[in-house]
Amino acid sequence: MSLRPPQTFTAGGMSNSALDVLEYEFLAEKASALGQTGQRVVKCLDALKAHSGSEEERAVLRKAAADAVYGYFIQRELCGFRRHEDVIREYAIPGEVLARLGAK
Repeated sequence: MSLRPPQTFTAGGMSNSALDVLEYEFLAEKASALGQTGQRVVKCLDALKAHSGSEEERAVLRKAAADAVYGYFIQRELCGFRRHEDVIREYAIPGEVLARLGAK
């Protein structure tokens, strides 16, 4: 018994409709990941803003917030968004977090 490839594959690769479906799936995953990382940023920034304890605890929250913001910026860039000024303003990302990312 011989195997044959699925009909969605052509001699030159996948058909256009198969590529469209695959591209749609990639875009959906990117959008989902962007939303999830955005929620993580909000959660970490809220925890940092609400903190009123020791400086050591604040440093841990600041690092978590910086990691979340960094991941969000990377995910945005993967989606094609290169400018982050609007996001910094919208999320009210404090300077102490941006400083950990190397921003001035």
